[in-house]
Amino acid sequence: MGNVQLREVAFARSGDKGNTVNIGLFAARPEWYEVFVREVTPERVKDHFRGLVEGEVECYLMPNIHAMNFVLRGALAGGGSTSIRMDNLGKCFGSNLLRMEIEADEA
Repeated sequence: MGNVQLREVAFARSGDKGNTVNIGLFAARPEWYEVFVREVTPERVKDHFRGLVEGEVECYLMPNIHAMNFVLRGALAGGGSTSIRMDNLGKCFGSNLLRMEIEADEA
């Protein structure tokens, strides 16, 4: 077993609505999907975004397209129109998630 960053084995797309961020995580190859389900849990995603996400993180599995959808509540310090953060949008959350390391087989 070794560690790999998600960016090496996945694609992500993200956006926001109000104070909620939505991240779609897609396995680059179908065989990676089960590894994602095991390793990329709502708890790990919330920990990865520690200090940014104040609410719950939910995950919806989409095995037919080898993808996961994460909903991060309380993630934008109030949302685009009220936040004083430099980047108050959810667009960059997908790229940030791809920096997460997961444990995976060498193959």
